[in-house]
Amino acid sequence: MRAQFILGELLTGLRRNLSMTISVILVTFVSLTFVGAAGLLQTQIGMLKDEWYDKVEVSVFLCPVDSPSPTCAVGEATPEQMASIEGVLDTELGDEVEQVFFESKEDAFEVFSERYPDGYLGTPLTVDDMQASFRLKLANPEHYEIVNDVLTGRPGVELVEDQRRIFDSLFLMLNRASLLSAGLAGVMLLAAVLLITTTIRLSAFSRRRETGIMRLVGASNLFIQLPFLLEGAIAAVIGALLAIGGLWLGVKYLVTDWLSESLSWVAYVSGGDVLRLAPVLIAIAFLLAAISSFVTLNRYTRV
Repeated sequence: MRAQFILGELLTGLRRNLSMTISVILVTFVSLTFVGAAGLLQTQIGMLKDEWYDKVEVSVFLCPVDSPSPTCAVGEATPEQMASIEGVLDTELGDEVEQVFFESKEDAFEVFSERYPDGYLGTPLTVDDMQASFRLKLANPEHYEIVNDVLTGRPGVELVEDQRRIFDSLFLMLNRASLLSAGLAGVMLLAAVLLITTTIRLSAFSRRRETGIMRLVGASNLFIQLPFLLEGAIAAVIGALLAIGGLWLGVKYLVTDWLSESLSWVAYVSGGDVLRLAPVLIAIAFLLAAISSFVTLNRYTRV
């Protein structure tokens, strides 16, 4: 009987405040979509770092012809200078460098020809225009500065470049997008709290006569407040489910079916990541509604 009464009160409340309930659903949907997007962006950043940071190399570019660098005063790097650099890599940097690969000018030209078969910006280049380099795989990519300090300024070395810096701007952009999503989510969650509070207050006010009768017959606070709590919780959870569905569709059609087809060498988030995030979004929605409703009901339906 009690469950039937609570269900009846719940349906009555949802019917009386249908427009407000729909508003709660939509605001929760938008806010949790931003929360989910921020979470997926952080997951994507983690996947990219795990995949790339162990693979990126330090490139030690040797002096080409006519380089303005002071270390290239004698011109193109000589065999003696190359041998001296190799000796430093084997001895002084032996604990830091895990693997060394030498790319000759011929190797560099072959890679260039595959990437730019018609020349760079319409300008054909030859083997003599290429630049030899050592490609270093570090035992710990975080120790780039040690390698840089040892090799920079040595005769025959024009430039030492950490390829991770190429990705740092990408990670910075993704982190900023994640923070922007989190900030927008915070604003929308605040709006959702205010809207849920207003909805519950209006619902309690519209049923003040029934609430008064329940007080007179000795109903407990929980029994009186439960239909109102369920109203907010159901609306918020529906919004969370819509957000999960929207994120899943976005990942499927924008990432899996489109972006991964264009750039297949990158690991992307998938529908499974959305499903792993789903319980968190539902929990946020439920707690959001429960706390908002509890605070409001303590004031408007107090026995």
